[in-house]
Amino acid sequence: MVMSWVFAGMIALSFAVSFFTGTGSQLTAALFDGAASAVSLTVSLAGTLCLWSSVIRVMEASGLSARLAGLLRPLLRLLYPAASKDDEARSAISGNLTANLLGLGNAATPLGLKAVCRMKELSRGSTATAEMCRLIVMNTASVQLIPSTVAAVRSSVGAAAPFDILPAVWVTSLCSVSAGLLAARLMEKRHG
Repeated sequence: MVMSWVFAGMIALSFAVSFFTGTGSQLTAALFDGAASAVSLTVSLAGTLCLWSSVIRVMEASGLSARLAGLLRPLLRLLYPAASKDDEARSAISGNLTANLLGLGNAATPLGLKAVCRMKELSRGSTATAEMCRLIVMNTASVQLIPSTVAAVRSSVGAAAPFDILPAVWVTSLCSVSAGLLAARLMEKRHG
């Protein structure tokens, strides 16, 4: 709600400044250019999101997702000992991690929410558990092997090699997840 007021204020201020400085035609041109760019970016991102969401659905239907959950089981046991014992929670968590590995934050979010809801049912508590906090940290920091959303944005603005950022993405992803998990562990020990 607050951001709506902030954006409304910025727009009103832009119109006021444009009116007093006599740059109404430039403001109108910028509005139309911005709208056209937004539509173009949205269409390119929608295509990428649909492609990878379909890949995730095929992975689920073919059983590849279940096999991936099996491969991730040792990691899931380490990070989420209680939740990894439940098939539904483990499947949602592994799906969330898989979507994040593919750089699909929008596709990962529903799976993360499903996992947290199941973890809450399992804990029967009214507050977030340490495992829920770790999942949120992992989802927010997200290790990305294939940053498809970023590559789609780079491609839509004319980048010759949209995936040339891979080494930087891998290093920063590992650093952010490591720092996030360390912070979560320290907070858990402090408040646990």
